[in-house]
Amino acid sequence: MAGKTMTDGSMALQEKRCRVITIDATEKPQDIKLRVAAYARVSSASDDQLNSFAAQNRYYTALISGKENWTMVDIYADEGITGTSVEKREDFQRLLADCRRGLIDRLLVKSISRFARNTKECLEALRELKLLGVSVYFEKENIDTATMSGEMMTALFASFAQAESESISGNMRWSYQKRMQRGTYIPSKLPYGYMLQDHSIQIVPNQAVVIQRIFSEYLAGKSTERIAADLCKDNIPCKSGKVAWDSTAIRYIITNEKYTGNSIWQKYYSTDTLPYRYLINRGEKDSYYAHGTHEGIIPSEDFERANALMKSRAQKITLTRNDPLAFRKKLLCNNCGSLYRRKVVRGTPYWVCIGHDKKRHGIQCGIMPMAEDEITEAFLRLYYKLKHHGEPLLSQMLTELQTIRNRRMLWSLDVIEMNKQISDLTSQNQMLAKLKQQGLIDPDIFIAQRNELTEQLRAAKLKKERLLVSDGDDIIDQTQELLDILEAGPDFLDAFDAELFGELVDKIFVDNNEQLRFRLKNGLELTEAIERTVR
Repeated sequence: MAGKTMTDGSMALQEKRCRVITIDATEKPQDIKLRVAAYARVSSASDDQLNSFAAQNRYYTALISGKENWTMVDIYADEGITGTSVEKREDFQRLLADCRRGLIDRLLVKSISRFARNTKECLEALRELKLLGVSVYFEKENIDTATMSGEMMTALFASFAQAESESISGNMRWSYQKRMQRGTYIPSKLPYGYMLQDHSIQIVPNQAVVIQRIFSEYLAGKSTERIAADLCKDNIPCKSGKVAWDSTAIRYIITNEKYTGNSIWQKYYSTDTLPYRYLINRGEKDSYYAHGTHEGIIPSEDFERANALMKSRAQKITLTRNDPLAFRKKLLCNNCGSLYRRKVVRGTPYWVCIGHDKKRHGIQCGIMPMAEDEITEAFLRLYYKLKHHGEPLLSQMLTELQTIRNRRMLWSLDVIEMNKQISDLTSQNQMLAKLKQQGLIDPDIFIAQRNELTEQLRAAKLKKERLLVSDGDDIIDQTQELLDILEAGPDFLDAFDAELFGELVDKIFVDNNEQLRFRLKNGLELTEAIERTVR
């Protein structure tokens, strides 16, 4: 009975709590009008396109005015300009400024191509508008950002990026081809010893001295490894600014025709379809030899002699099985982490794990010693595979690294933020100049503020440049150098070549008693079985 009374009481209390008093809104939702604007743009000042521009104005005025719950804010339009840069579009900037002031709820655009000409610009603008609560409707594509989730937006931008990449890549390849044919092509990346200045290739004097030293010492009989070691010993920085010379870099310099003042263009080419692959040009595409494209550092005679010497050394292939430096500090035990050292037992050289040879922390490593010829034979097998089957693997790796770098640059929030900061500082600078032209600012104040803005802009651009320098760039360069070395190397090695080994291999890890793992200069790791020799 008591239970029933409690239940009735709870129901009564619940009924009390469910009484709701409705307070009528002072303004009905349907009375609130959406503040709508439109953005139109044409590509040039031709009459037909100007007519199109006028037609777009009439179209959007009629469309927005014809909606009961819409009120027109403005028609923003840029005409007679390329539109490739946000900074050139004054009405686009005015549109963004009005959105930031909270004057617009919705924006109509004929198509994505009329809104932005590149993915970065589109991404920046749409992200900002979304944060400001402004939806964008693209009529041609039937895309409405008001109805899209974050994942859908990401997928949309990815599709933009892919389509843009294919289009831009094709256009750029055509442009490069024409410039090569005319002899006016200037590569975006120059070798050590040169820099781009005023749209021409200029010598870097202190680096040119190093190039001359390398050729002189090589012709005097020094090996590429010895030259690299001496440059490091003398604390001379390489292209990256670090003291990190190796035989691969020296070999690359000696075989680079650009040091004679001439250029071979299109040694490599990228495939036409996604995923793009960067391949050695073996006659699939035209290549171009251009004479006198810039000032040379090395006489042509010295270049020819050095390359003839390199070819001669490659053909002779010196036996180095008794060379105690071949695997020194390059052979490591993956079991205990120890280095290997060389021992000669009854005339046969062996490499022994120090952890096996000497008990460390009271424990003896179980990895057995290896005869030196077992290691060299494994390298010869590795070289054969790389020479005859490695190009697709390295080319694919190169392509993927370039794709990752480009994607990182495109999607990095830090880079996007720096672009916004640079754009804001540039706008402030332009506004300051207009105020001075109109006599609205004291000259001393103008100079002080302009200097401050210039310094901020310089610092922002420098920071952006640092952000765009990817750690993967070094790996891209090293992978490219490996492809060059394999291209220039002999088809077969019938004996161990210490110099070629040093150019290709960074470390060898002994995983166990049956397997070696070779780490190449670009970080790629490949395994080879240890074929034990009965002695």
